[in-house]
Amino acid sequence: MSKDNKITRREFLSYSAVAGVAGALGFSPLLSSCGNSKKTAYVPLKAPGEYYIPELPDKAADGKELKAGVIGCGGRGSGAAENFLAAANGVTITALGDVFDDRLQGLKNTLKDKYQIEVADDKCFTGFDAYKNVIDSGVDVVIIATPPFFRPEHFKYATEKGVHSFLEKPICVDPEGYRTVMAAAKQAQAKGLCVITGTQRHHQRPYVESYKKVQEGLIGEITGGNVYWNQPMLWYRNREQGWSDMEWMIRDWVNWKWLSGDHIVEQHVHNIDVFNWFSGYKPKRATAFGSRQRRVTGDQYDNFSVDFEYDNGVHMHSMCRQIDGCDSNVSEFIQGTKGSWSSTDFAIRDLQGNIVWQYDSATEDAAHQQNDPYTLEHVNWISCIRNNTPIVQAEETATSNMCAIMGRESAYTGKSVSWDEMTASPLNLTPAKMELGPMDMSIYTVPVPGTGK
Repeated sequence: MSKDNKITRREFLSYSAVAGVAGALGFSPLLSSCGNSKKTAYVPLKAPGEYYIPELPDKAADGKELKAGVIGCGGRGSGAAENFLAAANGVTITALGDVFDDRLQGLKNTLKDKYQIEVADDKCFTGFDAYKNVIDSGVDVVIIATPPFFRPEHFKYATEKGVHSFLEKPICVDPEGYRTVMAAAKQAQAKGLCVITGTQRHHQRPYVESYKKVQEGLIGEITGGNVYWNQPMLWYRNREQGWSDMEWMIRDWVNWKWLSGDHIVEQHVHNIDVFNWFSGYKPKRATAFGSRQRRVTGDQYDNFSVDFEYDNGVHMHSMCRQIDGCDSNVSEFIQGTKGSWSSTDFAIRDLQGNIVWQYDSATEDAAHQQNDPYTLEHVNWISCIRNNTPIVQAEETATSNMCAIMGRESAYTGKSVSWDEMTASPLNLTPAKMELGPMDMSIYTVPVPGTGK
């Protein structure tokens, strides 16, 4: 029996984001604290123009028609396809690709029934090489939403062909994939392409406005932080009769580390990325532990706790958990020399705990009809393409991805892991054979720290 009624990543994120924004009370950007009528002097971390702030209108800029291909037609691929269509006028989907035909047909039918978009049969491709056929079909842009393991090669091919990419996160699961993404990102920059990734907090207005205030110096120099993604167990799929080893693993992909990277990479990368984004720091070392407690399928852990040490001596604590019956928390907290910021209420507090700024959700609701960050990331992507404004987020996201990989490998081995050794590591999770058929399942075991296994 499938456990498809479990909470999804997207539902949980949406719930936590709405809960946080709903608490915003519209405080003035600068309030006096402790009865002191003098405003605090803030020293910006970066000057305006030194950091990127996306424009987030309800709809993307009008312009030339864009034909999109979707690679990976499951839940996230289907969702991203609908986000793309909602983001702009004059956009359509003309090609679909997936390993499995039933997944492809599901999205094909949705496009026809809901949007009156009929994707021609000769533009529908299945199998492990479907991505090449989609990219070569004449599309302008491609939405890459396969299980994470496949994304580096798909991005590389799209970039070689000069096609703009939307990459769902995470965008790699091992150092080999990281290096592939970094090289492709450099090529995309050289070609003037537009590449947006699915770290949707970068297009979520409360986060963007909070980021601006942190860069303006409202919390001072960043000295540390804590990031969390603790939630109930995610979905899983039991093996069905007739499924080969490979088919079962791909259909149950979120529970297998070679496909998803483990949940610290697949899911918790969002929170790690927020700290890296706000601080501009890159860790030099990770020391972690984790365990498997109640997971039903796959070879992953249920929880991780990681101490990230950054180049300037700052430490950030990261924790994630997917276990039923435990407290949930999806948020980020950043401490500075003058105060702190938290995404639980999108507020900045001084060192005495007084709120000096808080995101005004009422103003957002009055000014905008589109507040879904999953759609707004496509709004920005399409606007950048139509305005001929190159943007490549892949390198930034790959850096946060590598942080999560460092934490995973430290927990798996029981040893501290450095940035330099991890980025140069030969670790490659690619199976011996990439085909629908039997696999050596004996190698997919749960890691035991301190044993080398």
